[in-house]
Amino acid sequence: MQWRSTLAAVLGLTLAASATSAAAAAQEERHGPKQTVIGQPKTEHGCARIEKSLPTLKDWPRIDSQLDGDRKDEARIKAILKDMTLAEKVGQMTQPEIGQITPADVTTYGFGSVLNGGGSFPGGNKHAAPQEWLTLADAYWEASKASRTKIPVIWGIDAVHGNNNVFGTTVFPHNIGLGAAYDPCLVRDIAAATAEQIRATGQDWAFAPTLAVVQDDRWGRTYEGYSEDPRITRAYGFEAVKGLQDNAKKRIGEDGVIATAKHFIGDGGTTGGKDQGVNAASEKDLINIHGQGYYGALAAGAQTVMISFNSWTNDVINEGKLHGSKYAQTGILKEKMGFDGLIVSDWNGIGQVTGCTNSSCPQAINAGMDVVMVPGEWKAFITNTIAQVESGQIPMTRIDDAVTRILRVKLRAGTFDAPKPSKRDHAGEQKALQHKELAREAVRDSAVLLKNDKRTLPLSNRSKVLVVGKSADNISNQTGGWTLSWQGTGNTNADFPNATSILKGIQDALGTKNVTFSETADGVDPAQFDAVIAVIGETPYAEGVGDLGKRSFESARLYPQDLAVLDKVSGKGKPVVTVYVGGRALYMNKEINRSDAFVSAWLPGSEGQGIADLLIRGRHNGFSGKLSYSWPGEACPALPGEAAKTPLFKLGYGLRDWQTGSVGKLDETSPGGTCSGGGGGTATEDLEVFNRTDIAPYKSYIGSAENWGGTEIGPDGQASHSEINVVQSDVNVQQDALKTTWTGTGPGQVYLQSPTGSDLRGYGNANAAIEFDVIVHQAPANRTVISAHCMYPCLAEIDATQAFRNLPIGQKSTVKISVNCFSDKGLDLENVNTPFLVYTDGPFQASFANVRWVPKAGADPDVLPCT
Repeated sequence: MQWRSTLAAVLGLTLAASATSAAAAAQEERHGPKQTVIGQPKTEHGCARIEKSLPTLKDWPRIDSQLDGDRKDEARIKAILKDMTLAEKVGQMTQPEIGQITPADVTTYGFGSVLNGGGSFPGGNKHAAPQEWLTLADAYWEASKASRTKIPVIWGIDAVHGNNNVFGTTVFPHNIGLGAAYDPCLVRDIAAATAEQIRATGQDWAFAPTLAVVQDDRWGRTYEGYSEDPRITRAYGFEAVKGLQDNAKKRIGEDGVIATAKHFIGDGGTTGGKDQGVNAASEKDLINIHGQGYYGALAAGAQTVMISFNSWTNDVINEGKLHGSKYAQTGILKEKMGFDGLIVSDWNGIGQVTGCTNSSCPQAINAGMDVVMVPGEWKAFITNTIAQVESGQIPMTRIDDAVTRILRVKLRAGTFDAPKPSKRDHAGEQKALQHKELAREAVRDSAVLLKNDKRTLPLSNRSKVLVVGKSADNISNQTGGWTLSWQGTGNTNADFPNATSILKGIQDALGTKNVTFSETADGVDPAQFDAVIAVIGETPYAEGVGDLGKRSFESARLYPQDLAVLDKVSGKGKPVVTVYVGGRALYMNKEINRSDAFVSAWLPGSEGQGIADLLIRGRHNGFSGKLSYSWPGEACPALPGEAAKTPLFKLGYGLRDWQTGSVGKLDETSPGGTCSGGGGGTATEDLEVFNRTDIAPYKSYIGSAENWGGTEIGPDGQASHSEINVVQSDVNVQQDALKTTWTGTGPGQVYLQSPTGSDLRGYGNANAAIEFDVIVHQAPANRTVISAHCMYPCLAEIDATQAFRNLPIGQKSTVKISVNCFSDKGLDLENVNTPFLVYTDGPFQASFANVRWVPKAGADPDVLPCT
């Protein structure tokens, strides 16, 4: 990461002893080095110990799993496999999404598993009751038992901080917060509670834990990783799996579910923190940094491993997308590490492998993939895979190995002998869904006190306080992404009937009459209170959408309303306590300077009263959390070739109540909204405008006679006028595009715009192109233009009618137009506020994704002519 210390300095990784005897050296030369074996960890307080240092490994270790199964299972597997047809075997390897199938399909096609994606519910009902989940689970189970093979289907779910898809369930802090607790036992207990929650609604399989060792906090999934420190991730990986699988030795117990170690491997180490990007690490670093969580998880008996979307490529390694890497899946995981469970793909992950599509990828199966997550295109996948086996592209031995592993996991999970989901332990139990005290404990243990001038905290329990900030009474903000919906957006407090906001926790602690709430701090005088509590921070996001890209880490740029609130209450003679709610450490020098005490609460989940316990004297023993991620001291990361920047607060920093720290007055230097590109020089890096969501400062709008001023497209990707409407759709990955329909009843436009102009001359100097990915669903009937604006009426446009008509219907294409085409027609590159707009007045339908300005692409051979 850009402010990480060197690996050896942070982790104290020990080198292998050099005093090897001559005899041992000779033996190693003859037979090769003896493979390291990793098994049960050393313990502390009954749980895996976070080691002071980890030995540097020369090669991938073999993992001694505590779950070794039953030898009798293997004979049973052979008998089942022998009786199965090729179609039945491929069915077991196929994992569709619940919104794309019926129970009858389970019987007909013999699916081995199903999943529900984030924001997918029984009957599409976000507020579905536990019984509705169980009814659907029973229907799938009964359908599988009605098939010829009678092999039970299993249901996988993204339960990443509790069973976070289910209405009314206790939601725990995200992993970034648990990392700050430095408590593997807490992680085990939360995992066990999560398993109970999953069983209560009838699922069998948790797509957790995430074992990313995050090296660049620009990544939008940073909060899913426990720490930048692999020592923590290794210990936590062991205990998370132990908790989920009920400490399984031969069988997963009746309180457990199948765990998933994900995402293999290196998802937290991509260049620039780009989701699904390239990890350029050496194999040594992959082994010693990114592999550590898997050594813990597999030693605890994790039965499934999910492959990562990222690529692994550098000057000497060119594995490409890991979904297609035989070395990663078979060579490393199955052979060197000895993993005998199943490997599952991520959502349409096979489609990113060169030469593959979402419904066809012999490369991935031959690489070692056992279960393929094909949410919607499962029929074509089954047809294609059967044909590829019959033609010899995929060996039958590879299919048999995959199905053997699937059956092995199902036997170890006890699913062959279990009753239907509604008759299992914890089914439908409200107490299994509610773990409020455990979650509240986790909130307290994970919060980190960064500043405490004059021992401002804890506040007196007789205090009269003013509470301000957008996240004080916003449970959606405090629960973050992967909560009810995929991105965590579109939720209100009404969607969390059993949760407590931070504001409510403070009111319960001090009494409602002693707490005044004003979100924007307008119309109130801080001097009338004993203290001010400001709750600020990030708003929900998940993978892709949460990437910062080239934006700076400066919170005041990303969330200017937060600084505006603090400016209204600081310096008024009363102490200001700021509570930061967010999924990563940001550059917050301005906010810290305006605070007498500053707390990072991370993403605490549903139990906001845990924060109130820490802020008010007498409610808890005080702060104990320590940073599991370094805190940035500058707004921009180090550029390639630069030395790592010094963090403001180092890994492991965290004050106790009686400590004040020595923070002092911090530098407030701001580089602006971005950290590279633009200006009058020559841009070298892409300017992202829309990538699965709006990239600040740009926002997406539709305009028509109904509202030419622009209707903002909502966080659900939807907006509608009679002339034009937009919904979310898929172009490259799930929900990454704006599917725009011009109805033909009048002119309309879809566009991305910032409130002020930006100096983008550097992109003209770099011969950049405006690029976007598109699927044309219906070619334009009338003249259609692509334009860019420099504060309307300053604009330039290109007639793109024929370009759109020439694109294949229903297939993804990438369109490139030189930026200089627009500047030659009068676009003032020094003041661009609308970098992308599509306008027409006739029927037209297309999905637009991944809009960006790309340096040097104006010279690409496939760039459109300016005319």
